[in-house]
Amino acid sequence: MKKRIILFLGFLLLINISFSQHTNILIHYESGNNYPEEPTIVIDPLNTNNLVAGANIKNYYYSTDGGYNWGKGTLSSTYGVMGDPCLIVDTAGHFYFFHLSNPPSGSWIDRIVCQKTEDVGQTWNNGSFMGLNGTKAQDKEWAIVDRNNNNIYVTWTQFDNYGSSNPNDKSDIHFSRSTDGGESWTEALRINEVSGNCIDNDNTVEGAVPAVGPNGEIYVAWAGPEGIVFDRSLDQGDTWLDEDIFVCDFPGGWAYSIPGISRCNGLPVTVCDLSKETNNGIIYINWTDQRNGEDDTDVWVCKSTDGGNTWSEAVRVNDDHPGKQQFFTWMTIDQTNGYLYFVFYDRRNYDDNNTDVYMAVSKDNGETFINFKISESPFLPYSGIFFGDYTNITAHDDIIRPIWARLNDGDLSIWTAIVDPIYVGIQEKQPELFSLEQNFPNPFKESTYFKFKIKKPAVINLKIQDVYGRVVATLINNSFYDRGKYVECFNPLDFNMKSGVYYFSLSDNESTIKHKMIFLK
Repeated sequence: MKKRIILFLGFLLLINISFSQHTNILIHYESGNNYPEEPTIVIDPLNTNNLVAGANIKNYYYSTDGGYNWGKGTLSSTYGVMGDPCLIVDTAGHFYFFHLSNPPSGSWIDRIVCQKTEDVGQTWNNGSFMGLNGTKAQDKEWAIVDRNNNNIYVTWTQFDNYGSSNPNDKSDIHFSRSTDGGESWTEALRINEVSGNCIDNDNTVEGAVPAVGPNGEIYVAWAGPEGIVFDRSLDQGDTWLDEDIFVCDFPGGWAYSIPGISRCNGLPVTVCDLSKETNNGIIYINWTDQRNGEDDTDVWVCKSTDGGNTWSEAVRVNDDHPGKQQFFTWMTIDQTNGYLYFVFYDRRNYDDNNTDVYMAVSKDNGETFINFKISESPFLPYSGIFFGDYTNITAHDDIIRPIWARLNDGDLSIWTAIVDPIYVGIQEKQPELFSLEQNFPNPFKESTYFKFKIKKPAVINLKIQDVYGRVVATLINNSFYDRGKYVECFNPLDFNMKSGVYYFSLSDNESTIKHKMIFLK
C-alpha cells in the first residue's frame, strides 16, 4: 500500500511539473540543417482536427488530430519554391500553399505559385501560377477563400526591379482570382493608386493581405509612402476604387530595427468579421510600429464599421508598461463568435533580448484586449539568424492554433500551442451568476459529483476536458437553469476515459470556472 501511495504522489508531482496552461507542441526541428522560419498555419472550419502549416523555404506540415501530432515533408515544383509561404483552405477541405518561385529556366521570383493538396497536406500537385510579367519580381503574396462561392483571391507586390534605387522603378499591388480551385488565374491587375519604390523598405508598397466581406466584398490594406491605405472591390475583383482610402500614418515606417533580429517589419494584416454577431462586417487592420520610440515597438489595431470608408483611431493591443518590444504580429478572427486573436513576440518580462511569445484576444470588437503568454520558456535570438517576416495564427470554434519560430543553441524550430480558451483571460473575471465547488470524491475511481449554485437564471455548460484542452465529455450543453443548487453525477466509464488528470468547467456566455480532478481507473 505504501508503495502505491508513493507512486501516486510521484504521478501527481509529474503532472504538476509538466502541466502548462497552453501546451507547446514542437512541429519541426533539424539541428544544423534546413532552418525553418516565417511560418504559416490554417485550420479547416469543416473539420477542426485538420490543420496544415508551412515554413521557409519549402517545408510543409500536416495534422489530423487538432495539432497534437504532425507529419512533414518538403515541397517541390517545376516553378521552384522560394519562400513567403501562405496557406488557405477551401470549402471542400482542400488546402493551398502559395509561395514565391525560382524556376530553373526563368527569373528569380518571377511569379506567384499555388500548389494544392486534397489529402490534408500529405501530397501536393505541381501547382499553377499567376503574375508572370517578364523579369519583374512578384513578392509578398497572401490569399483568401470566399466561402460563399469558393473563389480564391490573391494580392501581392510587383517590383519593376527588386532592390533598385532608380526612381523610375516602381512597386505596385497586384490582384488575381481563381474560380476553379486554383487550376487557372485571371491576368494580374494593379489595384493601388500610388506606387512605391523598389528598395523593399518604408516607401515600398507591401503587406497586402486580402479579406472577404459578408456579401463577397474583397478588402485589402497595405503600407507604403502614404502610410496604411485601403482598397476594396464589390465585383469579385474586376474593379477597384479609383482612389485608395487613407487609414492612418505609419510612424517610423514599416521597416524598422529590433535588437537581435536581422530584419523586422510591421506590415499590416486585414480581416473581416463574418460571424452572425452584431459585429458582422467590421473590418480590422493589425500592424506594429515604433511611434513611441525605437525601444518601444507596439502592436496596434484599427477598425471600420462602414465598409472601409472611415477608420477608427489606432488602439494599442499589448497591455504592458511602455518601453518594451512587441513585434512580428499576426491577427485572425474566429468566425463563429467574432473574437479577434493576435500573436506576437514580446520582451515585456526582460531587460535584454530574451523573447517570449504572447497572444491577445478581444471579445468586444477590438475595444479591449486580454494579453497572455503562450510560450513555455523564452529564447534569445541574435541577428545572424534570419527569422523571416511574420508569425501566423488560425482559429475556428474555440480551436486556436498560433505558430512561431524560436531559436535554441543556434538552431531554429517551429512551434504551435494548444491554446486553452478557458485560460484566455476569462478565468480572471469571477462569475457573478454561479459558483462551482471541487468535485467529490477527488481523486476518484468510479463516479464523482459536481456541485454548483446558480444565483440567477442562466444558460450554462458543464464540460470535462483533458490536459490538452480537448472536450472529452459534455454533461450540460447550453441549457437553461433556474436559480438554485444542483448536483451532477459523472461516471467516466460512460465516456471510455483513461486514468489521468482532467478539468471540469462551468460556464455561461461571459465567464468560466474551472477545477482540476484526477481519475484513477
